[in-house]
Order: sequence, then C-alpha cells, then structure tokens
Amino acid sequence: MVVKRHRFKQSQHLEERLAQDTAQLREKAEVLPPGGTREAIMRRITQNEAASNLCEMLRSPGAAASK
Repeated sequence: MVVKRHRFKQSQHLEERLAQDTAQLREKAEVLPPGGTREAIMRRITQNEAASNLCEMLRSPGAAASK
C-alpha cells in the first residue's frame, strides 16, 4: 500500500516564517520566569536565528559553487 503524502505550498518565505516565530517566542520568553520552559524557548530562538543566518549565507553571491 502506497501512502500519499500531503503536500502544500508555503505562503511565506522561510526567513519570514522564522522571523515571525522568533518574535512570538521573544514575547513569550519576556513574561516567563527563569526556568526550564524559558530556557527551551531561548534555545529555539537561537536555532531560528542560526537558520536565518544560514539562509542568508546561502543566498549570498559568494555561496555559489565554483566550476
């Protein structure tokens, strides 16, 4: 039996989704007291920022493969 994958087209670019998610997470982190939940949110913010930086590096002209 073949399982059909559910595909959908993203309406926003990855960088926009990462920025939006990061902004929402920062708002949540501001109201939380120090602890495990806040640390997990801060870790996710760091991951989002790293992913955004990586996307930016890949879009730069210097990232093109030389032949």
